[in-house]
Amino acid sequence: MRKFLFLFLKGFGMGAANVIPGVSGGTIALITGIYQELISTLKSFNIKSLKLLFAFKFKEFFSHINLSFLIILFSGAIVGIISLGKFFKWVINLERVDQGQSILHGYEPVLFALFFGLILASVYFVGITIQKWTFSTLISALTGCAVAALLVLVKPNSESDDVLYLFLCGVIAMSSMLLPGLSGSFVLILMGNYYLIMIDSVQNFEVRVLAIVILGAVLGFVILSRLISYLLDKHKDVTLSSLTGFIFGSLAMIWPWKTILRAKILKGDEVKEVIIGYENWVLPSNNSFDILLILFIAIGFFTVFGFEKLGHYLKTKS
Repeated sequence: MRKFLFLFLKGFGMGAANVIPGVSGGTIALITGIYQELISTLKSFNIKSLKLLFAFKFKEFFSHINLSFLIILFSGAIVGIISLGKFFKWVINLERVDQGQSILHGYEPVLFALFFGLILASVYFVGITIQKWTFSTLISALTGCAVAALLVLVKPNSESDDVLYLFLCGVIAMSSMLLPGLSGSFVLILMGNYYLIMIDSVQNFEVRVLAIVILGAVLGFVILSRLISYLLDKHKDVTLSSLTGFIFGSLAMIWPWKTILRAKILKGDEVKEVIIGYENWVLPSNNSFDILLILFIAIGFFTVFGFEKLGHYLKTKS
């Protein structure tokens, strides 16, 4: 029962994290220790699973696809998105007036600060799972870090409804959702097709665009889940060091002291703001709000250590 509860809470964290721009569910899966099982479970959707399903061997089918794991994890994720996700959105939409009397999304950086501390501490705990640090693992970590940091600086591409480009958007967006540290929606922004796919096509239910993107997403899901599973089996330390570096580099995306570029879009009868990029990273000052952000970074950082201590205690006790 305790195992299921912890799995539900991990799913809850994955769902809630998806609300924060720049934080991916894959990151939470990795830092909570379920990433490898998640990838292995996703990889189990193969020809063998279809044969078991069509042969009406439901017990073997459920066991093969690790159904109990998926139900508990995604139930937690759905609850996280609905409950804590609503709270996060409320915090993000709160406005405050700065010293220059400008209206800001003033409390959004508080969430960035909390998750920055959580992920920063988690990089350490993921890093210590690497059995042996060598030159190759170090280079992999540095490469992953550099790639993630550079992605934040990439300027968005122009929109395109070309069939091959839409298919590629689906492949890459799904792939990025399986990679810790990278948000699928942010990738679509960089490719210039966020509005076309996530807003216009969904709102107007444009079957042509959605069908092509979904086909690409399915291919990306099939390829990457198997590729990551293979790399974790054959080159575990190098793969984990790359992912660790990638997560560390992606911290630039949730650094609390930066300018968030937004654009207003019309969704139905409602005008909404969406993030289109970041700029002007700065260091904190000594004003009261920046001190609050530093405090939340510390809370996030030491929360991870607290949960690690709790997990170790419960494991030792059992």
